Amino acid sequence: MSIEEAGADLWNSLSGAELIQAMGEGRFPELSDVSAHIGQRVVAAEPGRVELAWTPGEHLCNPAGSVHGGYIAMILDNAVCFAGASTGTHFVPQLTLNLTIDYLRGVQAGETYTVVSTCLKPGRTRMVSTALISDPQGRPMAQASGSTVPNQAFAR
Repeated sequence: MSIEEAGADLWNSLSGAELIQAMGEGRFPELSDVSAHIGQRVVAAEPGRVELAWTPGEHLCNPAGSVHGGYIAMILDNAVCFAGASTGTHFVPQLTLNLTIDYLRGVQAGETYTVVSTCLKPGRTRMVSTALISDPQGRPMAQASGSTVPNQAFAR
């Protein structure tokens, strides 16, 4: 989907956090099918902090029956990218430079997890963010830290 099809007026007028929040509210469509595939939904966004709800489906499980670590990495990557993008005067998708993950507990399909990401160091050329996945009881499941850069293909 192109930016024009998605709503150029919102794209050009909202801040990074406002556009992420608009995605969560359904006022601005996701730019790819990744969120739907992995079960990700934006709950809240403010500059430097984004909260996602994540309900992984059975199709994300490994042969042992738990969610594959690659999909856990994917939601954490999305979260640190959103945290960085939330700090901008306009939304600019992020490219990941590195991502360090600690897997703490097994993640199960069908359960809704909270993923909170925070941008620790915003910037124009490099941002550093953290993300934490928690289960409904508040127990940490996995955490990540990562650095991202704005994707210049979307710069304006």
